[in-house]
Amino acid sequence: MKTFDTNSNVVSWSSEEVCIPYVSPVDNKKHKYYPDFLVEVKNKMGKIDTLLIEVKPEKQTTEPSKPKSGKLTRTYLTEVKSYAINTAKWNAAKKFCHVRGWKFKILTEKDIF
Repeated sequence: MKTFDTNSNVVSWSSEEVCIPYVSPVDNKKHKYYPDFLVEVKNKMGKIDTLLIEVKPEKQTTEPSKPKSGKLTRTYLTEVKSYAINTAKWNAAKKFCHVRGWKFKILTEKDIF
C-alpha cells in the first residue's frame, strides 16, 4: 500500500472494492470473491492500465503435493480444498477482467520482496 501511495505511476488504488461472483467446487454454491486490490497505473505509453491484484503466499498458488506416505492427511485435504476454491476464484477474476479489458495478477512474497 505504501508503494501504491508513493509511486507516481499509480493513478488510484482501492482495497477489496470489487466483488466477483464465483461457484465453489467444494459446495457447488455461489459465493463472492473480493480481490485484494484494484489499481490504475500509467504504463510506459502513458495510458492507464487497470490491474486487479490478489496477494497470496507462494505455497497457496500451486497445487499441493500428495504426501509421500500415501496417507491423505487432514492438512493435505485442507490444502487441496483451499487450492480448489482459490482456483475457482482466480478463474472467475480472469474472466471478469477480460470482459473489462483489465489485467488480473497474483502476487506472492517472491514478487513483493
